[in-house]
Amino acid sequence: MSANTPQELQRLYAERFGPMTEYRKAVWQVLIQNYFQRFILDGAAVLDLGCGYGEFINQIRCRKKYAMDLNPDAPQRVNPDVQCLLQDCAAHWPLPDHSLDTVFTSNFFEHLPNKPALEATVGEAHRCLKPGGRLIALGPNIRYLPGAYWDFWDHHLALTDQSLVELLTSRNFKIELCVPRFLPYSMAGGPQYPLWCLKLYLKLPGLWPVRGKQFLVVATK
Repeated sequence: MSANTPQELQRLYAERFGPMTEYRKAVWQVLIQNYFQRFILDGAAVLDLGCGYGEFINQIRCRKKYAMDLNPDAPQRVNPDVQCLLQDCAAHWPLPDHSLDTVFTSNFFEHLPNKPALEATVGEAHRCLKPGGRLIALGPNIRYLPGAYWDFWDHHLALTDQSLVELLTSRNFKIELCVPRFLPYSMAGGPQYPLWCLKLYLKLPGLWPVRGKQFLVVATK
């Protein structure tokens, strides 16, 4: 159900993110250590949905790691301890019911071609999560990006924190945390700020409503 072929995704992301691979890896190391690791136990089974180049799943600390993407480069980008599922996320996931503790996704839902694809994806996440398991979703909030949201050719779905919350609750998720304005918008083509700035930003949530353009939604099954 992807709007782009695997080969198109391969070319697009190589051009967009290739020159800043190491910086993105360092940024995600800070984000994990200073914020996201708190949601994930060492014994957890985690799926990185729309894993990209594996910046999250390669560095998160957990027992079992899965990554899902359509980009043919993904299997070469993730570490050997990560099981890579190269498939459309709206299709059936080759995982048993109640087998995951966490499904994590960052800047991915907006790339899906339509609402049925997102609904099917959320349904598969719900099926595979254990009772009490978490879906953690980070993404651009179109409420604060009415024009810039469309600067990327492969953005198709316009989402706000509240539209995603409404979808998740309609699919029997409970909302644990909803932050409408969490992180700034995008690293693609933007300045490479010193990592200490990001560490400080995460410690000062009073800055988030000023600089944040991405929502963070954490939902439990």
